Amino acid sequence: MPQPPSSPPLPPSTSPCSSYSSRFWAELSTREFAAAREAGLAARTVAVLPVTAIEQHGPHLPLNVDALLLQGVLDAALAQLPQSLPVLVLPPQDIGLSTEHLSYPGTLTLAPATLLALWTELGACVARAGVKKLLLLNGHGGNVAPMDIAARELRQRCGLLTYSASWFSLPLPDAVQQRFSAQEHRFGIHGGEIETSMMLHLAPQLVRMECAQHWRSSSQDRVERYAILGNGRSAKMGWAIEDYHPAGAVGNAAGATADAGRAVVEAAGQALAKLLQELGDLPPLALETG
Repeated sequence: MPQPPSSPPLPPSTSPCSSYSSRFWAELSTREFAAAREAGLAARTVAVLPVTAIEQHGPHLPLNVDALLLQGVLDAALAQLPQSLPVLVLPPQDIGLSTEHLSYPGTLTLAPATLLALWTELGACVARAGVKKLLLLNGHGGNVAPMDIAARELRQRCGLLTYSASWFSLPLPDAVQQRFSAQEHRFGIHGGEIETSMMLHLAPQLVRMECAQHWRSSSQDRVERYAILGNGRSAKMGWAIEDYHPAGAVGNAAGATADAGRAVVEAAGQALAKLLQELGDLPPLALETG
């Protein structure tokens, strides 16, 4: 395979960089990446690829809920990072795997093979820049399965130390968890009280609370009738959202508040900042000893 031309030499006034001029990959120049690789900064860098979705979220929320919520959590995390921690955020990939919402107009989705090709090719570009660590940062439940595959592919193909994480799986303090019922945590998985609360905090102008209701999930009926099908662990249904409720949402959206949403965003941002610091502390050579 032909090699790309080498970067032109840096001017004498440019010393080896110890940090980046921006947290955002697309705002840097190729000369800054070349300097970072030469100085060893690239090898210590954690690249973050945000992956979300554009899909229906019931009658009360816009299609870009997942993208807005993830961006809100990411913004909260970046504000807490020390400048010395090299973290670069790649351009968000806001169309994901949303086939479970295709019965509702407006939903955008990619096929699983297309999505895997997209994420792995972007990861290969990250590796070519000399970066050794990648976090696939997710805001949509339907992306979890392809993220697992992409992370392993990138480890094998590119030698990247690759982790995947979803903002909704980050540990939150009990005081924040307890703002929502155990039933809501388990069954309000789409357009429910938690997501609606976060939207009221981040983008209240896009929320139509007059359309919000308490939509009971069909999963609750199975919990009451079946010991194994309903335990949430032993058997997993290949579902479309209308299997849970014809409104395309489940959970108590009517109970949402902006104050509860702010608490979730801030706590998730704090947990994400901690995760990024832990990833920054991992030695990239850990891959080569396995």
